[in-house]
Amino acid sequence: MKIRPLHDRIVVKRLESETQTKGGIIIPDSAKEKPIEGRVVAVGNGKLLRDGKLRPLDIKVGDVVLFGKYAGNEVKIDGEDYVLLREDDLLAITGGEGAAS
Repeated sequence: MKIRPLHDRIVVKRLESETQTKGGIIIPDSAKEKPIEGRVVAVGNGKLLRDGKLRPLDIKVGDVVLFGKYAGNEVKIDGEDYVLLREDDLLAITGGEGAAS
């Protein structure tokens, strides 16, 4: 993938949600909610502060993050669906390189 988000923007690939409940009921695609968890595939250089300095992002490529259901912009790159978010749209890091143990 050849994309480099600008400033404090992050490109996230949504993780697939479960297709079956614990009781064994299969959930059709039309009834599934969009997952709010994804893996970071690209990050910008950082947030430009008012004094002109660049603050690096806390998020790294490979981190698994949580974000709001309606946050960001849906984009299609090389036939794949991604979400373009600002660092402020992220709620938490749940896995990957940056998660706390």
